[in-house]
Amino acid sequence: MKKYILTLLIIVYSVSTHAQQHMDPDYYPSTNELKINMSNLIGFKWFDVSYENILNEESSIGIGMLFSLDDEQEGLEEYRTFSVTPYYRHFLSRGYAEGFFVEAFTMIHSGKDEDYDYDNTSIRNNNDEKYTDFAVGVSVGTKYVTRRGFVAEVYAGIGRDMLGNSDIEIVGRGGVSIGFRF
Repeated sequence: MKKYILTLLIIVYSVSTHAQQHMDPDYYPSTNELKINMSNLIGFKWFDVSYENILNEESSIGIGMLFSLDDEQEGLEEYRTFSVTPYYRHFLSRGYAEGFFVEAFTMIHSGKDEDYDYDNTSIRNNNDEKYTDFAVGVSVGTKYVTRRGFVAEVYAGIGRDMLGNSDIEIVGRGGVSIGFRF
């Protein structure tokens, strides 16, 4: 009888330690991230939020959405009012989807192009033309993740408008984002 009880306890202990190993967050890491680009919010009054899904230890896909919170952007003759940016990231470090990365992105963006008419007495805003364009580009950056899931990343990139609907040909992508991995 003691042998059966001892055998049963060993089996239960083995199963419980095996189950705990599979419940360990390092064994099944979190695969979702939600982030806010703080530099766009502070610098341009753009609410730029992104969701990222970790595919494996060295790649992820994500999508970012940007909304302008300000109707007037002084000093910018053309500015973005809305964009959707899907991206793919490949991480080149040893951490699980963290460290240095290279990113390929596409961007559908719209905005306003302000034309000014200059004469001898004053400057007046002639018209506001709205545009929608499609860009393709690359970015590089680095991401840091704490054990509790806090995420901070810094990245910068450049893309080219493909449709030619706006006066600018080059779009920028970048910033300092903070968020949470869950």
